[in-house]
Amino acid sequence: MRKSYGSFQALKQIDLEIEQGEIYGLIGPNGAGKTTTLRILCTLLKPDSGSVKIFGYDLTSQADEIRKLISYLPEDAGAYKELTGIDYLKFIARFFAKDEKHFHQMVEKGVQISGLSDRLKTKVSTYSKGMTRRLLIARALMIDPKLAVLDEPTSGLDVLNAREVRNTIKEFTKNGGTVLLSSHNMLEVEFLCDRISLINSGRIVKTGAPQDLKKEFNASNIEEVFTEVIRCSGTC
Repeated sequence: MRKSYGSFQALKQIDLEIEQGEIYGLIGPNGAGKTTTLRILCTLLKPDSGSVKIFGYDLTSQADEIRKLISYLPEDAGAYKELTGIDYLKFIARFFAKDEKHFHQMVEKGVQISGLSDRLKTKVSTYSKGMTRRLLIARALMIDPKLAVLDEPTSGLDVLNAREVRNTIKEFTKNGGTVLLSSHNMLEVEFLCDRISLINSGRIVKTGAPQDLKKEFNASNIEEVFTEVIRCSGTC
């Protein structure tokens, strides 16, 4: 798929194939096209050309069906600050619950995922950035999407909370969910993702499993792979 903003080509050639049940990472430098790619896949933008299918549905003609199956957490997402955490989860659950029983199950799942305990009774305006992020992760996963698109899922979290979020994401895929995530945290990408694609200047320049990429580039970690691939893309 391709996407331009005026004369600027944000996406020049993007080819992705994500398997159901995997955690797939999209990484690249700032301005490489990550956010544009995620927004297209979440039906917020339309590609200028190319074909995109999600669970068999065409992005252009069946966007409404796709929206029923996905959940998107942007990096800069926020929650309603004048609501308590629990009221925010209830507010979101009302949009997705099939009936009252499903509503309560969804809210309870959100409570468990957030790990915020009694702080859910206080207003979101009193939350730290990390607490807000945990609430938003709960919102994204409690609705049981078939595909969760997470942009910087552990942004603002300390080491322990980030680890809990990563465990939650892994558990989500064990139960049949699929995750597409973008992150600047190379350690997180290496430990969490089954496969990754490196994007630079609107193109996918490398795809593979973290272990395979490290072996190919004789690297000790994905950060070294990232640096080498980005340095070479377009010149090597």
